[in-house]
Amino acid sequence: MALLSSSSKGVVISLPVLVLTGAAFSAVLLFFLFSSPPPPAPCNCLVTPTTTKVAAVGGSRSSVGERISTTIEDIEWVKKQIEGNGLHMADNVLRKGINPRTRQQQLQDLLQFKGISHYEGEEANNHTALPCPGELLVEEHHSNYGEPWAGGRDVFEFLAESAHLTPDSQVLEIGCGTLRVGLHFIRYLNPEHFQCLERDELSLMAAFRYELPAQGLLNKRPLIVRGEDMDFSKFGSGTMYDLIYASAVFLHMPDKLVWVGLERLAGKLKPLEGRIFVSHNIKFCSRLGGEECTKRLKNLGLEYIGKFTHDSLLFNHYEIWFGFRRVTA
Repeated sequence: MALLSSSSKGVVISLPVLVLTGAAFSAVLLFFLFSSPPPPAPCNCLVTPTTTKVAAVGGSRSSVGERISTTIEDIEWVKKQIEGNGLHMADNVLRKGINPRTRQQQLQDLLQFKGISHYEGEEANNHTALPCPGELLVEEHHSNYGEPWAGGRDVFEFLAESAHLTPDSQVLEIGCGTLRVGLHFIRYLNPEHFQCLERDELSLMAAFRYELPAQGLLNKRPLIVRGEDMDFSKFGSGTMYDLIYASAVFLHMPDKLVWVGLERLAGKLKPLEGRIFVSHNIKFCSRLGGEECTKRLKNLGLEYIGKFTHDSLLFNHYEIWFGFRRVTA
């Protein structure tokens, strides 16, 4: 009689036992198959998809893949965490740290000691692949543009929801500076979907040498180009933008140059759905007079869609924005 051994321990199972065991298992399986209830009939019910409400533009709402803006519930949660931890902060009072230093003092330390931490000996032995300038390490560039650095988050929330963006959207910023706003777009969007034209060399150094590495966003590969005079030739011709925005930039430009930029970009904005947003004012338009401005926009295939305000829930930050869209294909 044939025998099967399971291991070197000498456990032996006879063939008839295996056959009986297999037969018993088959019988149990058939019992459950024939005694199970039939599958339910297909349902033709209407299923309402789950969406996330976002900021309204022109009275309509749309959804994006994830919630972007801060909610009242978020604020209440933060308040409870502060209260629960017994935290108190007197108005306009700053508490010095364990080792207080002004930015200037920090910079002097960095210059004297060649960085936060350093190798003793020859500079050739320094393992830092790309040394960062001391001015960036003490974050002087966070004060270069006059508004709270934290306000960049608010600008992103307003623009992203007003333009109904998704991570696959294409965004162009005119004058991204040190990426106060751009960082949030870069993080949210898919790689290579954020582009920017910036003229200031020091701001670009801050973006490339500090902000992108510090935020772990180098892998997003944003296309940031140094240039001026509204020259977008280095961006190629194949991209159609869902959002083009200029935060506190056009008010510093000659009106003629702003119109040059709009003319070059109008055909690269997605018809109807795409948006151009300009902050603070649109004197380049209002100085022409209402009818003349409308006529000039129409010649470019653009339409003014209104004035919008964004009042932050978080950072005492308030901005006015003016919106445009492309009405012709």
